[in-house]
Amino acid sequence: SVERCYGEWLERNRNVVGRTQDLEEENNRLFIEAYGLSDELSAEVPIEEVTLTVNPAYRYKGYVTESERWSRFRRDTMAELISYGVGCMMGRYSLVEPGLVYAGSSGIGFEDRAGGEKYSALAVDDDGIIPITREPWFDDDAAHRLVEFISVAWNRANLEENLRFVADSLAPRKNESSRDTLRRYLAADFYKDHLVTYKNRPIYWLFSSGRRRTFQCLVYLHRYQEGTLARIRSDYFIPLQGMMASRLRRLNEELGTVGETASRGTKAHLRRITKERGLLLKDLAELRVFDDKLRFFADLRVRLDLDDGVKVNYGKFGDLLAEVRKVTGRKPTTWQ
Repeated sequence: SVERCYGEWLERNRNVVGRTQDLEEENNRLFIEAYGLSDELSAEVPIEEVTLTVNPAYRYKGYVTESERWSRFRRDTMAELISYGVGCMMGRYSLVEPGLVYAGSSGIGFEDRAGGEKYSALAVDDDGIIPITREPWFDDDAAHRLVEFISVAWNRANLEENLRFVADSLAPRKNESSRDTLRRYLAADFYKDHLVTYKNRPIYWLFSSGRRRTFQCLVYLHRYQEGTLARIRSDYFIPLQGMMASRLRRLNEELGTVGETASRGTKAHLRRITKERGLLLKDLAELRVFDDKLRFFADLRVRLDLDDGVKVNYGKFGDLLAEVRKVTGRKPTTWQ
């Protein structure tokens, strides 16, 4: 189970931190003895000064209690696990082979590897594009693929237990299922953590429709090609617009039906439908604006030069990407 592996990971970390602390104190004793400073200095090294990221006492100095530190450590470890899972989906990593597996340019040479032994345990995404949505519109979105990753990396018989352990680490809301917690984390917080991990030089880029996050998708930098945006639009964005428009029509029809019978105790249902319809209209409005920008940049067939670095390349897409200011240091350029 994930919980058992996490427990073993904690024990290994404690041993590493303890061993490092002992070595640093031994170094101190040797220097103190060599320079005759035993009356002036102590060889002791506080646990907070053992500078390893697997040491919560050092990593989270601002947290008051040890319990808070370990809670944050568990949360961040599960976030790192999810990031690794995304890497396996994208082909950057593999469950079969340790270390970096693919980090080429423009996906060159990737297709030759995609069907090989390295990706035999977990099927790699065929286009390096993974949609992230607040609701399960796509069968191959990040939330569904994450569940698949966990079911393959650990015993499938323990899937629900494993999903709950990971989700419980990510501040689940009351009465929220583990899958809903993971979907919410991916939609709202995954990219924030990714930017912190990679110091605002992300390797997975988040294309986002705007503040409502109606449409989002991750693209692996090293598999981006000139036709990637056109594929995002044709394979994911336009289908999403169609599905949302269909739902809006059904809601309008249901509103008409419910409105005729509202006097028979369906006012609460009517309010729910009305609210959902209002939110859907806002989502569709955001998508219409985003579509103009997405089509514009898709027609440009933007080319990346990895030698220029993430900061330069990230700024080539206007405000199609999330957190442009954090990555480039300036406001996004207008697309019109």
